[in-house]
Amino acid sequence: MKIGLTGDTHNNLKNVAKICDIFNSLDLDFVIHTGDISLPKTLLLFDRLSVDLKGVFGNNDQQEKEELLKICKDKNFIFKEKLKIKISKNNFLFAVHDPNDIEDTFYKAGNIIVHGHTHRFRNEVCKETFIFNPGECAGIMKGMNKIGVIDTVVPEMEIISF
Repeated sequence: MKIGLTGDTHNNLKNVAKICDIFNSLDLDFVIHTGDISLPKTLLLFDRLSVDLKGVFGNNDQQEKEELLKICKDKNFIFKEKLKIKISKNNFLFAVHDPNDIEDTFYKAGNIIVHGHTHRFRNEVCKETFIFNPGECAGIMKGMNKIGVIDTVVPEMEIISF
């Protein structure tokens, strides 16, 4: 399974359009957003994706959460507080916004945890569990923004800069 990963888009509509274009050029199963969309108009722009969008809500989504939920329902986006996706017979991918919300039960050999919130790159193995955050994607400096692609079979995390 190949999964696109972004988060903390913070209403940067130009970057969200670019993110959608990049993800649409790849052969992905779906895309995960790790929260902090912030405004409904930003979430609506993800309708440009050619694959399903799943995600979690961030701390900056709380004021607009009711409207964000309406858009999720209308567009068939799946957003929750925490996301658990089966990636193999025995393993799961967990998505949270804040890394402080990672639970001890997420750690298991072969599992993958993704998060946002920090705007910092993270690609490490902890307790035999992969933890990944591609980093900043809402910045204004060209070439410094990053999104990720996860290959759950290998497993391997790839960074795409734009």
